[in-house]
Amino acid sequence: MSDIAIKVAYLSKKYTIGRGQSGSLRETLSGLWHNTFGGQRTDEEAFWALRDVSFEIKQGEAVGIIGRNGAGKSTLLKLLSKITYPTSGKITMNGRVSSLLEVGTGFHPELTGRENIYLNGTILGMSRREVKTKFDEIVAFSGVEKFLDTPVKRYSSGMYVRLAFAVAAHLEPEILIIDEVLAVGDAEFQKKCLGKMDEVAKGGRTVIFVSHNLGAVEQLCNKGIILKDGQVNYLGNTLDTINHYLNNIVRQDTINYKANSNGENCVLEATVLDIQKKPKQTFTNSEEIVLKVQFNVQNLSNCLGLALKDIKGNKITTKVLDNIKQIGNQTAILTIPKEFLLNGSYFIDLAVFIKNGIVFEYLDSICSFDIVDVNSDMAIYGGTNTGVVNLKATWELL
Repeated sequence: MSDIAIKVAYLSKKYTIGRGQSGSLRETLSGLWHNTFGGQRTDEEAFWALRDVSFEIKQGEAVGIIGRNGAGKSTLLKLLSKITYPTSGKITMNGRVSSLLEVGTGFHPELTGRENIYLNGTILGMSRREVKTKFDEIVAFSGVEKFLDTPVKRYSSGMYVRLAFAVAAHLEPEILIIDEVLAVGDAEFQKKCLGKMDEVAKGGRTVIFVSHNLGAVEQLCNKGIILKDGQVNYLGNTLDTINHYLNNIVRQDTINYKANSNGENCVLEATVLDIQKKPKQTFTNSEEIVLKVQFNVQNLSNCLGLALKDIKGNKITTKVLDNIKQIGNQTAILTIPKEFLLNGSYFIDLAVFIKNGIVFEYLDSICSFDIVDVNSDMAIYGGTNTGVVNLKATWELL
């Protein structure tokens, strides 16, 4: 029997984009009319989300898929999960597949949490009795006991993800596919999820994990794949994959980010500057670091959020601008104080969102900068394994 759990051969996915892509009945009928009577539409163009992607994953491997926004990660997982189908190429899956992709997929919104647990089990080919043996474990893991008989459309995003993950991980699939949904849960639940995925992988089942948290990928996975512009850029062991990603993809042109076009509820431009407002990549720890962000909001309840991360993708801190005074394009400046960070490379995520609600845009690692520690208390130790924050505390001998 083959030890290959997943084989992907020359996989491609093409979308047709252009003006009027709302998907409404009027647009559908308009498109049909054009195709029948109007000849070739001139406002359409092909976009290849994936192009000639090939790889093999063995049974029992835990594989992390990483890449920048728009690299094709989510499209690949949707193809593997049979949510959509490829334009060309072939996928061979050996084993029962359970997927947890973006919030909103996998559950029927009108059904209760209890009903959705059994529905998912049925979809996976399990009998009601088999699901019942796992039911209490699923409910205990999810922590939504009080809401089991409530339709999931009334769940918060956090409740939804907790139950969806518990169902996906506990119904004993041979292949578990997890997208970057753990960001919705709290830190304690994320830790539980990583522990459960590790347990699944060590139990001989196959795990595919997409995450921007490189620390979590390193902890969980023994193999990595980098996607760039819809193609496989690198494939190897986890540590080599992460290093290649950081050194050859993330670090390219990351002082400045500029959106391809003006939009609404999004980041338009972001630049790392020194105190004289000049673009700069490398700072000493005695310098202030300035981030200038141009963005657009269409509602005064919108927020601009920043996450500061270390080289492994671990969040050091977050900062939210939530006192928006006007609608439209605007500019904000955030100053990171001197002597806050130790030696190392740091990355910035930006997001536009509604507090406790919709995330309009999340941009991962769009800017970066380096700190050279020359005069902190820890500088004499070479900056190795000393952490990332310069703690303002003093020892006192008693």
